[in-house]
Amino acid sequence: MKIVYSSDCLNYSQVDHPESPRRVSSIYEMIRDDYDFVTPESASDSVILETHSVRLFESIRDGAFSDPDTPVFPDIFNLAKLAAGSAVRAMEIALAGESTFSLMRPPGHHAGHDNLSGFCYFNNIAIAVTQALKRVEKIAIIDFDCHHGDGTENIFTGDGRVLFLSTHESPLFPGTGLESHDNCLNYTFPSGATETDYLPVFELALEKVRAFNPDLIAVSAGFDAHKGQPIANMMFETETFGAIAKLIASLDKPTFSVLEGGYCNELAASVREYLKHI
Repeated sequence: MKIVYSSDCLNYSQVDHPESPRRVSSIYEMIRDDYDFVTPESASDSVILETHSVRLFESIRDGAFSDPDTPVFPDIFNLAKLAAGSAVRAMEIALAGESTFSLMRPPGHHAGHDNLSGFCYFNNIAIAVTQALKRVEKIAIIDFDCHHGDGTENIFTGDGRVLFLSTHESPLFPGTGLESHDNCLNYTFPSGATETDYLPVFELALEKVRAFNPDLIAVSAGFDAHKGQPIANMMFETETFGAIAKLIASLDKPTFSVLEGGYCNELAASVREYLKHI
């Protein structure tokens, strides 16, 4: 297992914003002696533009956007490019035969082809998958963040080379993912759902991934279904994320994971539990 990480991703913050540097620094401090670390390079402009529109790219580059959840931080364009490049590097390492985890911010799965949203500027996992499709034929994206990966769904809907599976709380931001369609499988869970409610459904959903028989698995790893989470209402234990990892690992495919959400004090322990078993 390799961890792709740069401390540069800690270089932006806003008072009381839940997507804070402490999210990633606490994980790094907990796991830094247990894994090999790889330093990412920024994704090139051309790589990002294979996934996102020119309009979105230029608006982030120029700071010409307004979203209260997704602010115009100093240098956010370059930091978002670095997070995207980290996901691409994680994908490359996975295809070379070793599981990887991109430990970076900002997250990405709410960013669509032409929009930013929900703390996300560029869609890191979508950018990595777009590049991976030049090397493999089929990819499954598994998103277990408790918020629906609406941006990822927006980018890959109708692309038969990609199977998108999202499990998420509903009703909850962004209010999408209420039913499955095309190549997108959506499973919703109510407020208060526990691992007892979740794991049997997740295991059955993974059978559809198994039947798809992907060459690569990309995981949007969000940890905000934890019971300590301040902006959602599911009730996972820290150990639940280890169980999720075991089920994904049982698919026995090259796998890379990219950090998405997770905002509670138990985030670092939840990620550590996931990494033990993926």
